[in-house]
Amino acid sequence: MPTSPVDYARNNRSRYLEMLKELLSIPSISTQSVHNADMQRCAEWLTQTMSSIGLKNTAIYPTPGHPVVYGEWLEAGPNAPTALIYGHYDVQPPDPLELWETPPFEPSVRGDNIYARGATDDKGQLFIHLAAVDALFKTTGALPVNIKFIIEGEEESGGKNLDPFIKSHQDLLAADCALISDTSIVSPEQPSIVYALRGLATLEIEVKSAARDLHSGQYGGAIHNPLLALSQIISAMFDENNRITIPGFYDDVLPLGDEERDLLAALPDTLLQETGARNLWGDPAFTPVERISARPTFEVHGIVGGYTDEGVKTVIPAEATAKISMRLVPNQDPQKIAQRFTDYVNALAPDTVTLKIRQTGLGNGAVIDRNDPSMMAASNAYQAAFRRRPIFTREGGSIPVVAAFQRILDLPVVMMGFGLTDDRLHSPNEKFHLPNFYRGIETSIHFMREYAKLKAA
Repeated sequence: MPTSPVDYARNNRSRYLEMLKELLSIPSISTQSVHNADMQRCAEWLTQTMSSIGLKNTAIYPTPGHPVVYGEWLEAGPNAPTALIYGHYDVQPPDPLELWETPPFEPSVRGDNIYARGATDDKGQLFIHLAAVDALFKTTGALPVNIKFIIEGEEESGGKNLDPFIKSHQDLLAADCALISDTSIVSPEQPSIVYALRGLATLEIEVKSAARDLHSGQYGGAIHNPLLALSQIISAMFDENNRITIPGFYDDVLPLGDEERDLLAALPDTLLQETGARNLWGDPAFTPVERISARPTFEVHGIVGGYTDEGVKTVIPAEATAKISMRLVPNQDPQKIAQRFTDYVNALAPDTVTLKIRQTGLGNGAVIDRNDPSMMAASNAYQAAFRRRPIFTREGGSIPVVAAFQRILDLPVVMMGFGLTDDRLHSPNEKFHLPNFYRGIETSIHFMREYAKLKAA
C-alpha cells in the first residue's frame, strides 16, 4: 500500500492517463452548435468523475449557453481554508484537420507528450486537480482544505455567461482563494507563477467612402480609397519610438518598480526562436519581456476590403474594415481606453469618409499579491514537486475569470500552470508534456497541504 498521496499518484499514473484520454476524446467544442450534445456529455463525465472520487454536491448548472459544472468537499472543518478551483471543459475547434498527425479527439501518446485538442488548454491541467483529490482521498480519506470546483463550458467562446453565474452564486462560490491551472511554465525544469494579466479592449473600425465600388481609372485621385484612409488612421497610432499616440493612453499605466523589473529580467528572452521573426520591434525604453507582459499594446488583427481573389480587379472599394485589440495593464480601464481610442479615430478621420466604430469586447487586467498565503503555498508546492522555486511572471494575455474572481468574490487568484510555450494551444497537434502532468498532480497535492498550514499559521 502506498504510504502517501504522492506515492499513490505515482503508482496510478497509467490510470490517470487513461482517465485523461477519456476526457480528451469528447469533442466539447463550445463555438459549434453541432457539438452541443458533446458539451452536455462532457459536463456529465465531469460530474460523474467528481462523484466517483469523493466530491459531494456535484451538479450541472444550466446557463443561457453551455452549463457550469460544480462539485465540493467541505469537511476539512470551519477553521480550514477553502480553495475554489476553476477550469474549463470546452475546447477550440481543431481545424485545419489535415495538419494533425493523429485525429484531434483520439488522444495519442508519442514520446513524453499526449496529443489531442484540449490536452493542455484546459482539460489536462484541470484534470490534474481531480487526480490530486483522488490520491488524497484514497490514502488519507480526507483533504487538508475545503475544496470547491467550478468548471465552465464557454471559455473558448467568450464566457459571457460566467460573470452572471458568479454574481448569482456568490454564497456557493465563497472561498479564501481561487486556483487556476490554465497557464504555462518557463520549462519542464523551471516552474513559474503568473501574478499579473493584461486586460483587453477589442474594436472594429468601418470606413466608407462611396455608395458602391468604383472604377479606379474613372474615379482614382478624386475619391478617397477607404483602404488607404483606414491605413492612414492606423499608421497614426504610433510615433517614431513605437509608442501609442492615443491621447491619455498611458495615463493610468503604473511604472514598473526595480523589483518587478528584476523579476522579469530573470526570464529567458526566446522570442526570436519561438516566433521565427526576423527582428524584434517595440518601444526601446523597455525590454522585450517587459513589452509583452507589463506594457499595453495596440494590434491590428485583420483588414478587410476590396478585391483579394486571383488576378486584377481595379476598383476603389466602397468600404474597408479593421479589427483592433489593445492589451491593457491592470490599472487601465478598458471602457475608458475604448472611448479614448474612439475619440482619437474620429479626430483623425478625414471628411472624405464616414466611420463606424464598434466595441466587440472589454476585459479587465489583474494583479495578485505575491505575498498572499495562497501564492506562498503554490511556491512551496512547486518546490516540493519540481525541486526548484518558481519564477514569478506577468502574462501578456488575458484570463477574464481572474478579474471576475477578484471583483465579485474578492479572492486572491493563484495561476499555477503546467503547460509549456510550445504546446500549440489553439493549433493543430496540441500537446501536454506528460512529465508536467504527473508532477502537476504532485504539485496540487502539496498545494493543498501547504495552504492549510500557511492559513493556520
